Amino acid sequence: MSELPALLIVGPRAAGKTTTAMRHVSSIVRLDRPAEAAAFRADPDSALRGLDEPVLLDEWQVVPEVLGAVKRAVDKDNRPGRYLLTGSVRADLDAPTWPGTGRLVRVPLFGLTVAEQFGRRTRPLLDRLARGDALKVPSDAPDLRGYIDLALRGGFPEAALELSDGTRARWLESYIEQLLTRDAASVAGLRDPERLRRYFEAFALNSAGVAQDKTLYDAAGINFRTAAAYERLLLNLAVIDRVPAWASNRLKRLIRAPKRYLIDPALLAGSLRADAAAVLRDGDLLGRVLDTFVAAQLRAESTVAESCPRLFHLRQEEGRHEVDLIAELSGGRVVGIEVKADAAPGPDSTKHLRWLRDSLGDRFIAGVVLHTGPRSFSLGERLLAAPICTLWS
Repeated sequence: MSELPALLIVGPRAAGKTTTAMRHVSSIVRLDRPAEAAAFRADPDSALRGLDEPVLLDEWQVVPEVLGAVKRAVDKDNRPGRYLLTGSVRADLDAPTWPGTGRLVRVPLFGLTVAEQFGRRTRPLLDRLARGDALKVPSDAPDLRGYIDLALRGGFPEAALELSDGTRARWLESYIEQLLTRDAASVAGLRDPERLRRYFEAFALNSAGVAQDKTLYDAAGINFRTAAAYERLLLNLAVIDRVPAWASNRLKRLIRAPKRYLIDPALLAGSLRADAAAVLRDGDLLGRVLDTFVAAQLRAESTVAESCPRLFHLRQEEGRHEVDLIAELSGGRVVGIEVKADAAPGPDSTKHLRWLRDSLGDRFIAGVVLHTGPRSFSLGERLLAAPICTLWS
């Protein structure tokens, strides 16, 4: 806000966008209230001019005309810190009428990280790796059950910080129900929530995976076109993510399909009605929950990391080599990350990271096996095993 005139805060519903923005403004416009929406529909420019700045325009998607009004106001006066916009959908940056280019800067806001929930001020893990810092293990390192409990707590502030396990499960059930009915209908005019529910559950079962499109639409009993529309809708509602495949001219036969994630592991468990005991009984689900959990922490910290990381995944055709997550840092530096439900990973766990290191040479600065045990230790040159909790230590 100190340098830009208008910011568009994007993220899933109930992630804390409005609460965060309210701390930084003088005027608040809630466009989901009929009277305020009517005023802005009638004459958005005049309605905007009458407000003390900075101004928060909450639920902007209810009256999308406010985007044009903000554009015109910024064109006339581009002083920093004038407008914050929040809403429960992402802006359609590809729309031919999108007015925000060069005026509205998108700022992602995801759920709370574990570090934020614990009140710990830590440097992002990827920044520490870029600097060559040691990864310290906190004294209260969880065991496997503890990690699953943290993952299923999720990052939605109200659910994570204020609710008991039982009440949180009901909160998540209600969240998903509203997402698939009210939110989907308001954004896309959806009239068949049951088909969307089946697709969402199929997506959850494949979170942290490189599933073929056909796998998802066959499981949901829908066709390709409907599945593509549902995926666009869930992306627009900011509850799923597609981590792109990494590419390098040094590596051959890499697949191009994205790795799909639910944005929060609590949504994964909530959609499948799975508690910690159920996750621990199912090895495949356990791996997906942990990978989704780690990805959520890295996704959030990447928005503030000095090393400017971008997240990818890597997989060769026929699965000969694959790396769970690759962080490409400023200057083209690369960190490889594997996530293991293992308390003491051995040299075999670095097979794919060793291949990546040897293929990339000096560009590869670190490979980390994030595991569920209590210790950090070397696994070879530029290769390290570290507890998952080093993300918030």
